[in-house]
Amino acid sequence: MNFMSKYIFWFYIIFILGIIFYISGLYFISLDYLIFMDWDIITLNSCSFTMTLLLDWMSLLFMGSVMFISSMVIYYSNSYMMNDSNKLRFLILVLFFILSMMFMIISPNLISILLGWDGLGLVSYCLVIYFQNYKSYNAGMLTVLTNRVGDVCILLGIGWLFNNGGWHFFYNFYIYDWGFYLYILIIIAAFTKSAQIPFSSWLPAAMAAPTPVSALVHSSTLVTAGVYLLIRFSSFIYNYNLGVFLLVSVLTMFMSGLCANFEYDMKSIIALSTLSQLGFMMSILFMGFSDIAFFHLLTHAFFKALLFLCAGLIIHCMNDSQDIRYMGLLNNLPYTSTCFMISNLSLCGLPFLSGFYSKDMTLEFMTLNYFNLFIYLLFFISVGLTVSYSVRLVYYCMIGCNSLMSCCLYHESPGMMRSMLFLTYMSILSGSMLLWFMFSYSPPLVLPLECKLMPLIFVIMGGWLSYEMSYMHFTDNMFGLNFNLFIHFLGNMWFMPNFSTYMIYMKGLTLSNYYYDFMDMGWGEYIMSNFLVIYMIYMSKLNLFYQNNNIKLFFSSFVVLVFIFIII
Repeated sequence: MNFMSKYIFWFYIIFILGIIFYISGLYFISLDYLIFMDWDIITLNSCSFTMTLLLDWMSLLFMGSVMFISSMVIYYSNSYMMNDSNKLRFLILVLFFILSMMFMIISPNLISILLGWDGLGLVSYCLVIYFQNYKSYNAGMLTVLTNRVGDVCILLGIGWLFNNGGWHFFYNFYIYDWGFYLYILIIIAAFTKSAQIPFSSWLPAAMAAPTPVSALVHSSTLVTAGVYLLIRFSSFIYNYNLGVFLLVSVLTMFMSGLCANFEYDMKSIIALSTLSQLGFMMSILFMGFSDIAFFHLLTHAFFKALLFLCAGLIIHCMNDSQDIRYMGLLNNLPYTSTCFMISNLSLCGLPFLSGFYSKDMTLEFMTLNYFNLFIYLLFFISVGLTVSYSVRLVYYCMIGCNSLMSCCLYHESPGMMRSMLFLTYMSILSGSMLLWFMFSYSPPLVLPLECKLMPLIFVIMGGWLSYEMSYMHFTDNMFGLNFNLFIHFLGNMWFMPNFSTYMIYMKGLTLSNYYYDFMDMGWGEYIMSNFLVIYMIYMSKLNLFYQNNNIKLFFSSFVVLVFIFIII
């Protein structure tokens, strides 16, 4: 079996599994049915080590979605990685990545969640450094070290849960003495994985991975693991005050939307849009609507995967250039442009595409509840900024006839096109289909007309702002945009990469080098490590000196002794 047929073989296996899981999830949700399997490995002091599987509608639907997207990514990689020398290694890494996510999804047990959680972090490191250069190595280290913070929090959470007699999140429906610590640890772990402030800088850095991996990571696997963990622990964390974390997640959404409007790297814009949507999911989760957060998680997965696959094909055609200022491809790539527009409009929340159903429901539920004006305005402005950077991306990539690249090969591979087709259908249909199944009765949202139209108003305002900004340059004097510090602050994630990466090794490395030279290689080396050696060398030299000069020494010692006796 050659490399290409291995890709096709695994595509069929994973796609068939996706169909089985997805239909089972829809069947379970219609019956309100779940399967809980518990394998008791060992019992120690009334605390059981168990391997647990939970198959309910949530885990089955999520697994089905992950399988669908993974199968399309593998089919797409069949063409995308055609000329790569390590095709088989890439396939194995992607399969390990999917397996880790499966462990994470079906386990209600914090120990077996850690298997998938840690597997995601380690395999993502291998995938980020797949193209072996210094930029990839730095991005991979930033990714894996940030995720280690979350791993440590999960490990500490397991220690806290030891007092509870078990590690299932089912046991935590009541508050006990140490519950507050567990609540903090779980949220920090979710924040590192889902890249909320202050852990946001690793997400754009992870764009060093191949584009099919980015499609998988940013749609349904690595970054959504934190949101999924909080959805599972939602009945526990809702016992505590979540106001601070709501503010952080809304600020993440606002910050990433703002940065994406100043970015010119295509993959970075889509990565920042993922960060914005993760902030959106976290916000609605902390408001108390975990089912709606899960609904948006599923709808977002399909159109974000499609967006990345379209971007990968465009980058291929642009001679591996990711700068959107060089593009203008509407006439050259008609099929890809259509899919790109559909996924972008779904991201914007255009009515009757899949993103609209979850976004509109989220905004209406938020309007119906009591939140202060700051959160309310920031939330709606962030939605407007989403439309702004999406329309700006479409303008630069599709409509604006720049086409400055001299070496372009406009070829739409049939394999890549077929993988986009299924995701395009899901980007249009999955929202309405999941809405009918997950929310079988429509909750009566009675709002004034201006509140009902507020999402649409902000969508239109975001599109208009984007159109205006497309004609603006750094040299323009409008809004003081020729002030470089302001531009740098807005476009550089509020200086967050400086704090999380550069600042740590900028001064810290110099200081640690100094201490290393002074202590480890200086006094520490001299006094501790070499003490015995130096002592033996000194004694051997003394012995040598004594043997070589024994007559002189005998005579001088005789003189000294005689002098002492005379004195006495």
